[in-house]
Amino acid sequence: MEQKKILGEDRRKFILQLLKESNAPITGSELAEQTNVSRQVIVGDITLLKAKNEPIIATSQGYMYLKQNTSMPLFERTIACSHTPRDTEKELNLLVDHGVLVKDVKIEHAVYGDLTASIMVSNRQEVKQFLKRLQTTKASLLSELTGGYHLHTLSASTEQALNKAEAALKSEGILLES
Repeated sequence: MEQKKILGEDRRKFILQLLKESNAPITGSELAEQTNVSRQVIVGDITLLKAKNEPIIATSQGYMYLKQNTSMPLFERTIACSHTPRDTEKELNLLVDHGVLVKDVKIEHAVYGDLTASIMVSNRQEVKQFLKRLQTTKASLLSELTGGYHLHTLSASTEQALNKAEAALKSEGILLES
């Protein structure tokens, strides 16, 4: 029995519902399989949903709908770091081991200005998946464009978690101090 394609706006509503109900990222391939279209069609659908101001982000693990959790206050902080590519795993593991979500990486590019990429890792398994994806795609880290200098937006349930994570990075010589 062949599954029927879900068309246009109905498909985008279905995708949005799936993302809103999921607590984990969903890959473009998984969405394509569920809607019986190509992954490229899903990429276009996500672009259209983002254009309608739906808070969807693309992470290394798939697409996520950013839910506003008002029951638990989150603390956010932007930190400046510098390290070689081989210290990326150490940096990310130090952060997630202190209960911190690494939301993104930002650099200031000489030609393009500020560039931001979503990371969205909060545990060692997600760090491992992120690094594996970098390796299998042979992609470069954004920080390689700036000699290792970059910013991260961090999020945690307490300010102490952010402070401890920063202290750990400082002790490893990764944190840049202002």
